[in-house]
Amino acid sequence: MRFFRLFKIIFVVLRFGLDEFLLAHARGHWLHFPLKTLLFLRDTSAPRAVRLRLALESLGPIFVKFGQMLSTRRDLMPTDLADELAKLQDQVPPFPSAQSITLLEATYGKPLLETFKSFEETPVASASVAQVHFAVLHDNREVAIKILRPGIKHVIDHDIALLKIVADLMEWLWADGRRLKPRLVIEEFEKHLTDELDLTREAANGSLLKRNFA
Repeated sequence: MRFFRLFKIIFVVLRFGLDEFLLAHARGHWLHFPLKTLLFLRDTSAPRAVRLRLALESLGPIFVKFGQMLSTRRDLMPTDLADELAKLQDQVPPFPSAQSITLLEATYGKPLLETFKSFEETPVASASVAQVHFAVLHDNREVAIKILRPGIKHVIDHDIALLKIVADLMEWLWADGRRLKPRLVIEEFEKHLTDELDLTREAANGSLLKRNFA
């Protein structure tokens, strides 16, 4: 499975002509001819920043989030790339509400309506890592419930492992690779995703913020 995912990443990189980021530097010159021979039909007419954004979108939500993070790293990214990546939207279709209910019942160990007076099955927000539902407790307090996507931890671990492989290749091929330390950038992104998966910490931070502004 990981091999096929890595193959897709390489294919997307070449399809959108992103190899030019590497081939513009000395270490990648020997790759010019074989890549151009294999991919002579690819369309590189769009600006490089647009092609990078489209490539990340085609690779899925974890790569979209990675692009969003890169857009904030203007110490690493040229202005044209950072501006284009800032357009990325972390929006994906919601997973079925039946799965949300099953996860909540498993978490609380009882039927949904024993925990909540009412539960909105249609999510109010849906992103790559989680989606949010509104509900009402039995004491009539309104709450927002953030539910992690089923299997998202495996997806993140899988894609992060592949991003680390890509980072290692960049350090090897790219003349500026070691100076820009792409591996450290991936590790920073991994920590960000790990924190996002920790809903207990997020809830605690939200409670602290509420107390500070009360």
